[in-house]
Amino acid sequence: MLRENEELGPSRWFLRGARGIFSLPALILMTSFVGFAAFALEAGISRGEAMFMTVMVWALPAKMILTGMLASGAHVAAIALAVSLSSIRMMPMVASLVPEIRSARTPVWLLLFLSHFIAITAWVFTTQNIGKVPRQHRTAYFAGFGMTLTLTNTALVGVCYGLVETFPPLVAGVLFFLTPIYFFASIWATSRQPVLRLAFVIGVVTGPLLALIVPGFDVLIAGIGGGTLAYLIDRFFVSRRGQTGQHGAAS
Repeated sequence: MLRENEELGPSRWFLRGARGIFSLPALILMTSFVGFAAFALEAGISRGEAMFMTVMVWALPAKMILTGMLASGAHVAAIALAVSLSSIRMMPMVASLVPEIRSARTPVWLLLFLSHFIAITAWVFTTQNIGKVPRQHRTAYFAGFGMTLTLTNTALVGVCYGLVETFPPLVAGVLFFLTPIYFFASIWATSRQPVLRLAFVIGVVTGPLLALIVPGFDVLIAGIGGGTLAYLIDRFFVSRRGQTGQHGAAS
């Protein structure tokens, strides 16, 4: 079986990766992008702008932040900083996945290009399946999945943007809330350390209050402030309590 897999060409592995569009993670993400189309329509974002955001920003939480802050009239500098900070969390995924998909002959420019398609869904799917792919074909496999997933959802946003206007109010409302539900679930599920979940809870609790106090900068302040406060709590209370418990058990 392994020898047969190695004999397949790059185009066959690209198509195998593209078939991942029918996997459960991809289907869940596609449903969430229908919700993003409804969210963009509600926020006053045009169809072309929503499609451009999908293919260029790609990560759904970052697009939600961008759309929400645009709708609230936030300053462009605050928007750029908030979206950048949201996207920085993808760096560990890129750092862990690129060594798995590259080979000795993979050019750097290709890895830089493919890193654009690394987000939560692509990372989870590839991590689960890349071990079955011969090393020399892993780049083609990931390219097939990542590019197909991105282009499919871009087209889906374009098609559904016009359809959501014809949906019953209840259906449109459910779709509208799919995006924030996906955002909440994906962040919580990928937060492996307690301090990250603490920062998330602090941001969720303080966000609505900050929206009333400092509209336009609420997401930025809640994100930076929540992360900083969570770090301080973990650093000076949780960690010290754990160390105290260890010393007590040792004595």
